[in-house]
Amino acid sequence: MDKQLFSDTVDEIIGQTPKIGSIGTLGEKTVHSVLKKYYSPDPANHEVKIGSFVADIYTGDGIMEIQTRSFNKLRRKLPSFLQIAPVTIVYPVHNFKWIRWVNPQTGEISPPRKSPKPGTPYLIFPELYWIKDFLSNPNLRLKIVMMNLEEYRLLDGWSRDKKKGSSRCDRIPTELVNEISILQPEDYRLLIPSQLPAEFTSLDFKKASGLSRSNAQTALNILHHLGVIERIGKKGNAYLYTCK
Repeated sequence: MDKQLFSDTVDEIIGQTPKIGSIGTLGEKTVHSVLKKYYSPDPANHEVKIGSFVADIYTGDGIMEIQTRSFNKLRRKLPSFLQIAPVTIVYPVHNFKWIRWVNPQTGEISPPRKSPKPGTPYLIFPELYWIKDFLSNPNLRLKIVMMNLEEYRLLDGWSRDKKKGSSRCDRIPTELVNEISILQPEDYRLLIPSQLPAEFTSLDFKKASGLSRSNAQTALNILHHLGVIERIGKKGNAYLYTCK
């Protein structure tokens, strides 16, 4: 992890990006562009055609796919890519974020306001469910990138203040906080909250991780599939788990 390189990369990408508010929705291009440049400064390694697909980064030694959401889109690529080289999926998650509102008519941008809810690496679990069958492949790796960022949202929602149902314009990284590397199934233990009791249910996992109940159940489904936790019985109607 190189925080200075990350900061320099952000400055470089921001200098090349159209001003927020001067165009429509940017589709989260900034986070994607920053991570692509940070992990591979050489543009010759970017957007490389491999077979029928295009990889975000291909160095000859490995493939990197930067996925801010919608892991289901990877299901067509992975069977092909995993036969060719190790594949690392890079998933950015906000640590803390500050919201800035953009008036789509005037382009005026509000001062930043800190969101009260921090992000966690556990947010990757709902996405991992889409590629669950690939997670045990020895050629598949994950890199969860925790960062502080500013999130720009258009005042185009359906509520009176235009905030509910609003569209996200872009996210601008402000600081690299941590990188969590998952290189093999055993490393998924890094995604088990340390404050869990020795025996736990999905409700315990929900409380420890901050996930919704359904996403906590998804997380346990994946961790059980990977063999890093096991079911040892029931507590009422809920499965009881322990770490292996």
